[in-house]
This record gives sequence, structure tokens and C-alpha cells, in this order.
Amino acid sequence: MTERQIIHTRHTAVAAAPPAALYALVADVTRWPAVFGPSVHVEVLERGEGWERFEIWAVVNGEVGSWVSRRTLDPQALRITFDQERSRAPIGSMGGEWLFQELPDGRTEIVLLHHFSAVDGDPATERWITEALDRNSPEELAALVRLAEYGHPVEDVVFSFTDTVELAGAPEDVYAFVDRADRWADLLPHVRRVRLSEPTPGVQELEMDTVTADGSAHTTRSVRVCRDGEWIAYKQLVAPKLLLGHSGLWSFGTGDGSAVVTARHTVAINPEAVAEVLGEQATLADARAYLREALGRNSLATLSHAAQHAETVRQG
Repeated sequence: MTERQIIHTRHTAVAAAPPAALYALVADVTRWPAVFGPSVHVEVLERGEGWERFEIWAVVNGEVGSWVSRRTLDPQALRITFDQERSRAPIGSMGGEWLFQELPDGRTEIVLLHHFSAVDGDPATERWITEALDRNSPEELAALVRLAEYGHPVEDVVFSFTDTVELAGAPEDVYAFVDRADRWADLLPHVRRVRLSEPTPGVQELEMDTVTADGSAHTTRSVRVCRDGEWIAYKQLVAPKLLLGHSGLWSFGTGDGSAVVTARHTVAINPEAVAEVLGEQATLADARAYLREALGRNSLATLSHAAQHAETVRQG
């Protein structure tokens, strides 16, 4: 059996932004799917003082994979360390750290370190993992730099909102409605065309044409992760001009004694596009209000039709 060796990688970037702002972007893992291109969904499992465990789904060398990581967060030292508790083959182990170092000219150097081993110790496998890190790490660093250098408070640019609908039917029937998005063109008035594929169980690729209230048509492409009966998470692969990133989560369950379905959106606004899309006088607050209304309207329409479908199924 080939002996595993530990491989080390280092990726860096420099941002014209304070280290604390960059640290904050990385520290909030719930924002990652909207900020980082490879990230699809994050599920926080446990959290305590200065540490957390989470499961993440991300695109690695063209495929969606998942793993569980544990992180320690040190805001004073501006350092975040991480280790995968359950790696996904062909990765045998992986860990690393984020460092944010202020430079003499006031800029910040972001350092992203990884150390890993391959399951089989094969040099070809090690190259495959290195290629994935060399592809994703610079992309993530560039996203951090771009967002931080706009100079706006993070919460003004990256935000989340939810809509919830109570159900007369069963949550599993609503889940089936959302899961079978290939039927949406026949069931949802704002959807004109759908193409759905499932390259691996629980991972879907969705492309659809939708029509907004003003009659304009849009094509969206998303990757979706489905946890049977519980939730469906998605990441928009090509965001519209107003957005740097958009992710969402459909969750199905009970609350306050009734069955409910909730749609959650997390978006990162592109400040450079606000004036072009919404007018010269538009502000980030206007962009947040516009996105809240536009995205919420479509998800509420889907929720309402899903709820009606579940009630029809219950009534037989």
C-alpha cells in the first residue's frame, strides 16, 4: 500500500480593505454560498464559543461533493483554522487556516493554507486534489477581495430573508412538488421552460425560463442539493447583473403545531450594477428592497402552488 504523504498548499491575495472586514466575511459560514462561487450549501451542525462544526456542499473539479469540517475562530489574532472530520474520497484528510495580515501600506494580505493527504497516496490523486485547490482557492480569494474593496458594511451587501407558508397538506407532498421541478412549466404561471437532470442521486442541475411581473423573461441555471423530505438547497450558477451571488433553501417541516414550508434566500449585491439596473439615484437600500420583493414574489408563488398541490393530494 502506498504511504500517504501530507501535501501543503498556499494561496494569497492582497485587498485594499481592513483585515477585520475580511475576517468577518470568512467567519460567517452561512454567507459562503452567496459569496464563494464553488460553495452550494452550508448546514451548521454545532456551534460554541470560538468553534463550530458544519457540513458543506461545494463544486470540486466539476462535481458537487460534501464534507464535515470543524473550525476554530480567533477574531483577536484574525485567524481561522479548519479540519475536515469526514472527508470525501479521494481526499484522505484535509485541514488548513485563514490568516489576515495587515500590511504597512494599510492593505491586507489574505493567506489561505491547506494540508491534505490522498486516500491511496497515489501521485495522480494528489495532483487531482491540488488542481481542485488551485482552482477554488484563488476564486474564493478573488471574491473576498472584490466584495471587501467596495467598502460597504457586509450586512448592506450580503443579506438573507425568508418566506413561510402554512400547509393544509403534508410536508412530504410539498417536498415532492419542489423536487420535481421538471413539471413546473405546466404548474407555475411564471415558469415557461424547465430542464432538470440528476447526474448523481440527490444532486440536480436545473435550467428554467421565468417571466417577471413586468413581462421580461430570464433564464436561470442552478445546482440543487436534495435531502429527501427535509430540504432542497440551490445555488444560482449565473447570477443576474445586480447580484454577485444567490443561494437559497427550501425547508419542509412543522412549526407551532402546523405543517410549514419555508423559502430562504441569501444574496450578495453587486454595488457597481445598482445605478445601471435601478437608476442613477438608486441606493443599496433600494437594491435590497427590490431584490426582497422580486425574489420573494416568485418563491411565494411557488410556495402557494406547492401548498395547493399538497392539499389536493391530501383530499384525494
